[in-house]
Amino acid sequence: MSTRFPASLALVAAALATLPAFAQKRADAIVVTASRTAQPMDELLADVTVIGPEEILRSGAISLAQLLQRQPGVEVTTNGGPGSTSGIFLRGANAGQTLVLIDGLRVGSSSTGSTSVEAIPLDQIDRIEILRGPASSLYGADAMGGVVQVFTKRGRAGAFSAGASAGFGTYASRNVNGGASGSIGDLRLSLHAGATESDGFNAIDNPSSFSYNPDRDGYSTRNVALNAALPWAPGHEISLRVLRNRVDAQTDGGPDFDDRTITTLQALAIVSRDRFMKDWGSTLTAGEGSDDSVSKSAYGDAPFKTTQRQYMWQNDITLPAGMLSLVIERREETLKTTHNFAVKSRDTDAIAGVYQLHQGPWALQANVRRDDSSQYGVKNTGGIAAGYKLLPSLRLTAGYSTGFKAPSFNDLYFPGFSNPNLVPEEARNAELGAYFTAVQGDSRFDARVVAYRNRVENLIVFGCDVDFNCRPDNADRATLEGATLGVGWASGGTRIDASVDVQRPENDANGNLLPRRARRHGTVQVMQQVGPVRFGAQLRASSLRFDDAANIRRMGGYGILNITADWQFARGWTAFIQGNNVLDRNYRLAADFQTGGATVFAGVRWAP
Repeated sequence: MSTRFPASLALVAAALATLPAFAQKRADAIVVTASRTAQPMDELLADVTVIGPEEILRSGAISLAQLLQRQPGVEVTTNGGPGSTSGIFLRGANAGQTLVLIDGLRVGSSSTGSTSVEAIPLDQIDRIEILRGPASSLYGADAMGGVVQVFTKRGRAGAFSAGASAGFGTYASRNVNGGASGSIGDLRLSLHAGATESDGFNAIDNPSSFSYNPDRDGYSTRNVALNAALPWAPGHEISLRVLRNRVDAQTDGGPDFDDRTITTLQALAIVSRDRFMKDWGSTLTAGEGSDDSVSKSAYGDAPFKTTQRQYMWQNDITLPAGMLSLVIERREETLKTTHNFAVKSRDTDAIAGVYQLHQGPWALQANVRRDDSSQYGVKNTGGIAAGYKLLPSLRLTAGYSTGFKAPSFNDLYFPGFSNPNLVPEEARNAELGAYFTAVQGDSRFDARVVAYRNRVENLIVFGCDVDFNCRPDNADRATLEGATLGVGWASGGTRIDASVDVQRPENDANGNLLPRRARRHGTVQVMQQVGPVRFGAQLRASSLRFDDAANIRRMGGYGILNITADWQFARGWTAFIQGNNVLDRNYRLAADFQTGGATVFAGVRWAP
């Protein structure tokens, strides 16, 4: 690791140690993604952000990608409006190197090797956990940059309650959603549905692009989520989770056809949680995630449907010293397409163990996992992290972990443009962190700094030889190196959060920036409550990026301002308005693709 990152960490840690020794109190947020078991935030040894329901509600974001873009360590790419193809860069890793889960299930595309982030409806999300750094020793393939886990809305015990929201905005964008939750005896139920439509804007504004079409590119979504849970005996509960969303998004593919992509994303799981003994808890899951995508163009339909059947059994055992989690998993991937792929399925069996220990000021977590795939063979991964409370207010952490990314079916078997001899990409990550929290009265201050270095080998790169024979190869190596600094302060009705990322996501061969990633990006958010009215402002800034690996197609840096306001004008009724990019900055997240300029969206929420 470059010397400036540990040095920066030491300086910040020393500065934090000099802050006033306020009475200590951590937030009550509980995180499961960092260890596969529930942990309080103040016991974490990993770099994690939790986005709760209130933050989602008042963020002003209109898509999951837009919400994630405002978080530390996260950049996004979007080919047009909110319904268009989007990807997540976590700590500079490629979009396909970030694992996305919905309630513990994979819903990604086996053909592209990434997840259709645009098809995960914000209407149905209760909270989000972002785990940064390789996590293959917890979750297997694809978690090289980290994990984004989405948790859908759940039913809660008590009388039935309902809520609804409706709004209208720029580009004739309109949204309506609602739901109800409660219990019938011991049975807890939750049912939510939503719909969004927008006339959109012209996605590609470069007339010289072969895909240019001056028409508007709108989109529509229809989604529904059902959650049910029944405690059928003391210590035993069975639950059902269902999510379905259909996105119909217009795209630009040429001047003479109304190109569009229709994606249907589904997640279904049955989960049994059982406490067999005081020191032994079991979670058994059977589920299926699917990504059914059809691209409609002048050349005909191009259907790709991925189905992933997943079976998981996790046993959490409390030991005299610490806790041990043992995991057995099986995943069966199937791809259906009209293209003549040589192979259209693969199975992966895995076993994993996670050990956690908290002893006085010390904490330890060790992970080990073995994945055995019918396509790429055996991959062993591991991770170890340690933490020490130097002060009641100050925690120091250090960790090392490995990860891997499996080749996609397109990489391996797409007719005429593939390489069946590809091996998985691999990552080795080391990081150091310092976390500070102080509380005095109703005031709270948080600060953290994390420095990391992630070496990625066997990167899959698509290229062509002099005879224009084109295929992907394990041709490159990259270094993802950087530091994240975040601070937060809350007092009374005021809250301020800020973060900055300084990073070097570079190709080792030539020092070029990886496409669409910046060396610096950051966010400042301010929220102020004044009686029944709440105001918010958020500034997002990024330095320049390049759209290509050769660093020729430059995309300039940008700064955008978003604002929100809501007013509780009657009991259970709230009016809201949100403006995104209110200064109307012309910026790009992908070359040639517009981001829509200034937009306004307003509406009303009912939550009695």
